[in-house]
Amino acid sequence: MVSFRSCVAAAVTVLSVLGSVQAVPLADKLRRLSPSARDVLKRSTPAAPRFVVYNDKWVNPFPPASQLRGFNVFALTFLLASGGTVDQAQNWQELTASQRAQYVQEYNAAGISLIVSGFGSTETPTSSGVDAVTSANDMAAWVIQYGVQGIDVDYEDFSAFNHNGGIAETWLINYTKQLRAKLPRGQYIISHAPVAPWFSPTMWSGGGYIAIDKSVGSLIDWYNVQFYNQGTSEYTTCSGLLTASTSAWPQSALFQIAANGISMDKLLIGKPATSSDANNGYIDPSTLASCVSQAASKGWNAGVMAWQYPDASSSWITTVRGNTWPVPGSPPPPPSPTTTTAPASPTSTGKSGNCSGVSAWVNSAPYSSGSQVTYSGDLWTANQWNQNEAPGGPSGAWTENGACP
Repeated sequence: MVSFRSCVAAAVTVLSVLGSVQAVPLADKLRRLSPSARDVLKRSTPAAPRFVVYNDKWVNPFPPASQLRGFNVFALTFLLASGGTVDQAQNWQELTASQRAQYVQEYNAAGISLIVSGFGSTETPTSSGVDAVTSANDMAAWVIQYGVQGIDVDYEDFSAFNHNGGIAETWLINYTKQLRAKLPRGQYIISHAPVAPWFSPTMWSGGGYIAIDKSVGSLIDWYNVQFYNQGTSEYTTCSGLLTASTSAWPQSALFQIAANGISMDKLLIGKPATSSDANNGYIDPSTLASCVSQAASKGWNAGVMAWQYPDASSSWITTVRGNTWPVPGSPPPPPSPTTTTAPASPTSTGKSGNCSGVSAWVNSAPYSSGSQVTYSGDLWTANQWNQNEAPGGPSGAWTENGACP
């Protein structure tokens, strides 16, 4: 593991190399980085949209990256408050260092970050008197020792949250501050996984997650919001999920949470992969894809969380991402029957593109629709969100704008 001092030095190297002579293509600059500098970049937090899947069911060996296609964060459960482990986190801990390194390398090459999830539904750290700072230190030490790229805080101490004194909020604020002190931002991921009702602005004397976000939201990369297990009629339609929760959990639908001050690009829609993966709150993948599309049309781009692999498979996330964020390499959507499609243009346009100031295409970088890159001497524009999809590839994710002069 790279020490903090060497990480700082590596980061300086990253900045100096990437900020050097502009005429050098970005891909060439990246190849010049030292191993420690590349490690800093590897650990950078994935940009939105994020597609997170948890793995609680015992799977040994761990899945190859190809089986996680469409996800970009893989979360192993669970790391405990004491620093101990159960389930897939325990499975990970029992691998050799060489085996762990091979998995991380494979996942990172596929654009997947590997993190561990902490606590879970069986732990009540605040009610049990666990010290927040000590727990943060122990859990951060495990993250570093066992080579994962961050931690998801799946805090489910409902007794503490229901307490009138705000003890859960205080505990989580202190815990998150210490956790981030040990796991610097940009090098390690820290996400939280609250249940959606905890964002309700009227139900929690300590302010709930709105208070937590105001205090330490800048230290949290995103929220894997659990829109399930909150009642048989809660968050089961697109309107109930996105715009209007019931009176049981007021103002806790996606856009209501955002309206109460939480950054919309940090609010992932969390759902069970099958009806058997949760007590309630399930939405079938095709309907969920429609909800995702509706949310994206209103400016939301945070992404989706799934509980859990292997029920949440590559096929599941491909369906959910749908036409909103097509999985690179997946079959293109069928053409609209009411649209007359003009004959395809030749691959070569015969015109010149303005490549001044445009960076070279980078394999692992995500690109939104309208992004421009240079590749093989040509200027290209993305016509859909894509990642790991080379310009000119079979998915048609890029449009050629002509040769660079």
